[in-house]
Amino acid sequence: MKIISVHKNSLGAELGLQPGDKIEAIDNSRVKDILDYRFKITDDQILLKVRQNDEVVEYDLEKDEDDDLGLEFEDMRIRKCANNCIFCFVDQNAPNMREALYFRDGDFRMSFLHGHYITLTNMGWKELKRVVEQRLTPLYISVHVTDPDKRLEMFLYGKDDNLLSKFEYLTENGIELHSQIVLCPTWNDGAFLEKTIKDIHPFSPMAKSMSIVPVGLTKHRAGLPYIPPITTEYAEKTISLYKEFDNRFRHADGSRFIVLSDEWYLRVGKDVPKREHYDGLELEENGVGQLREFKDKWSEFNVPTFEKETQITIGSGKLISDTFRNWFIPKLNAISNLTVNYIPIENNFYGKDKVTVTGLLTGGDIVQQLQGKDLGEKVIFSDRIVNETGGEKTLDDVTLNEISKEIDVPFLVTPDEPEAFFKILATD
Repeated sequence: MKIISVHKNSLGAELGLQPGDKIEAIDNSRVKDILDYRFKITDDQILLKVRQNDEVVEYDLEKDEDDDLGLEFEDMRIRKCANNCIFCFVDQNAPNMREALYFRDGDFRMSFLHGHYITLTNMGWKELKRVVEQRLTPLYISVHVTDPDKRLEMFLYGKDDNLLSKFEYLTENGIELHSQIVLCPTWNDGAFLEKTIKDIHPFSPMAKSMSIVPVGLTKHRAGLPYIPPITTEYAEKTISLYKEFDNRFRHADGSRFIVLSDEWYLRVGKDVPKREHYDGLELEENGVGQLREFKDKWSEFNVPTFEKETQITIGSGKLISDTFRNWFIPKLNAISNLTVNYIPIENNFYGKDKVTVTGLLTGGDIVQQLQGKDLGEKVIFSDRIVNETGGEKTLDDVTLNEISKEIDVPFLVTPDEPEAFFKILATD
């Protein structure tokens, strides 16, 4: 564990630790990563071994249990997913994109830290025991299907990964699990879907939730197995079937176990369920309840006043366009002295009418569809289009400044919160 910075006036600074030093061990146990460090550093008395200038120095420390050393470390090396799933979005990217877009994250540590969904296939019992010992809960698990033969067919993993045994071990030892099914027509729906729900539901209540998400398909699927697209009719049928499953599979206290992602409702022009439908589940990373959270925040917010006339443009992907046209944009245009134009963007890069979410829009498509239009003083999109929080690049490596130059007005991104939106709107 290499130290990259030491906070001033911290215990680490008092010890004389420096950037470049490496944490070798705590209490004679090797420190593997930041989670390992956080777990071991909590004791009130520790033996710290640090490599400094090729020499291992020992520090026998007494401290309060919650005291940190004030150290920042280099990023963890992320473990790659062991699968080659037939629906994996990584394989559906265009060629010659940045390297990170072709990496499959299969690291349980990222699941704990950031809510990333993992499959458990490359987790052996050593890693599972570590999860239990260090209380790395909750974890987010991509189940997709539980039938062993169908798992081999869809995951292309090569052997039975004993998924249900892992669920049993983790839940019996107090680890909360949120699960996910990416639903692929003719592959893991029908009887396979019902079996999957039946197999996971008995692990309730520690198996906290099961999200059902429609498969995302791009035009870049050459050489991959055929998966039928999600049609409006299929989405309608899934919503109807969900109501049956929702009634049959609940937690013992009556709370909801299965939830649908927002995309199912948006595809058929229906409003998403009310906040109470989600029973306090926080699964926005999976597209569950994301729109409801957005609508509630904007309904409860007291909008500011504008002293001078202001005209802007807002853009998004096509999936959310009806909600924006019929609900969000009229709400903004009801504000005195504010005029908001709205332009939904078609995703020609990944496939028109195939990929419609805002988060997968590219800079090239945005520029091509905004150029030459009356955009007002600035253009604002969701920050979901950039590579990370505070990021500056879209999926095709176009920077926000480059988009601004091409469309000849400032191009800005904002979180979904109204406070952040109006702060950007007020910035010159």
